[in-house]
Amino acid sequence: MAFKVEQALHMVGGAGETSYATNSRIQEKAIYRTKPILETAIAELYGKLLPERMVVVDLGCSSGPNTFLVVSEVLGIVGDLRRRLEQKPPEIQFFLNDLPGNDFNNVFRSLERYEKMMEEEKGDLLVPHYVVGAPGSFYGRLFPCNTVHFFHSSYSLMWLSQVPQGLESEQGVPLNKGNIYIAENSPPQVVVKAYQEQHRRDFSTFLKSRYVELSIGGGMVLTFLGRRNKQPTSGGLSCMWGLLAEALNAMVSQGIVSEDKLDAFNLPIYAPSMQEVKAVIHDEGLFDLEQAQIFEFNWDPFDDTDDDDIVFDNVLNGKNVAKCIRAVSEPLIAHHFGDAILDELFSRYAEKVARHLLVEKTKYTVLVIALKKKA
Repeated sequence: MAFKVEQALHMVGGAGETSYATNSRIQEKAIYRTKPILETAIAELYGKLLPERMVVVDLGCSSGPNTFLVVSEVLGIVGDLRRRLEQKPPEIQFFLNDLPGNDFNNVFRSLERYEKMMEEEKGDLLVPHYVVGAPGSFYGRLFPCNTVHFFHSSYSLMWLSQVPQGLESEQGVPLNKGNIYIAENSPPQVVVKAYQEQHRRDFSTFLKSRYVELSIGGGMVLTFLGRRNKQPTSGGLSCMWGLLAEALNAMVSQGIVSEDKLDAFNLPIYAPSMQEVKAVIHDEGLFDLEQAQIFEFNWDPFDDTDDDDIVFDNVLNGKNVAKCIRAVSEPLIAHHFGDAILDELFSRYAEKVARHLLVEKTKYTVLVIALKKKA
């Protein structure tokens, strides 16, 4: 039976050193970078519908400061639009969606502080709004028909609904041995195909679900990690998870981790190309593709330099990358291997990333698309 992601997938909760809240700057940068696309989508929607009430959903909201960053951006955009158009401010209902394991307690403990900050900043100009949680998988229906005006998702769609099926033979022999994601030595007709088909099924289900839930004129802005090259084995994400696999293999060779355990572990994640994303959208025929952009970020979220050759402190870079990856993958790894290996694993991983960055300053490839529901 395929492992269901919602059984274990969530970001590291709380606000500690290894938490997602503390290590989510790469996601924050993406939200700011995609703000012009968000503004355009919201402006078109609001300008045509002029709704008295709006329903906005953030899919995969996680916990931490980025959760309310999206809320703040939407409130600012709508507030500016309604003043420009001399309209009465609409009431906005925000739904924050994530899997049930998400640290919703931390989210709503932070809500009062966020609301107070917004009131001090905006005063009477603040658009009336209400924020509630909506736990559940977005690979299926979450809301009644025609009730949502706008969906936003940042980085969540890289996660699959389950580990792809077919990664072992009929006899139970692992076919992606020693790897935890698609690698150079992964059998293309088995492993690569299994990941591609799972992504295609999941994204198709996602689009069908959102189409039913969106009202007429509704839209979405979706941001996720992907790749520029057609080959699934290329790109920064494949390399990044490959280095984590190397750290696990080293621990296997020293008897710290069971080889069988490693061979049975495959990440439920996929980095599509823009061509793959567009193909699913086209085949479903439910949305118009309004915008599609690709941009890149350095692996280290605190490295904002544009120079592809300069690495100022590879050791620090390695530690920063390891913290970010631990914040998003620790629950899955602990679920499978146990939590006793975590500190050792990510210490080794940081060292491997540091050595890699001396050879090549690798980047994440980020895809962002704006979709509008077809009439």
